[in-house]
Amino acid sequence: MNRGRLFFVAVCLVFGASIMGCTKHQIETKSQVEVAPIEVKPIHITIDVNLRIERALNDVFKDIDEVETQETSKGGKVNGK
Repeated sequence: MNRGRLFFVAVCLVFGASIMGCTKHQIETKSQVEVAPIEVKPIHITIDVNLRIERALNDVFKDIDEVETQETSKGGKVNGK
């Protein structure tokens, strides 16, 4: 009798599981999220490139400066002065 009852319970469980698997279950969820307003401020960036320009100008005019210093050390006139 125990075997018959166990078999009956097993069949009922299988039958119940098959019925639950064939049905359609639908759950509706609704969520709300509040977003605070974000303040966007402009960013001002200043890049100082004076050093690069100064170095480049020094390289370009290095030979002119050397000539002027040689002339002034010799006592000559610079730029017609």
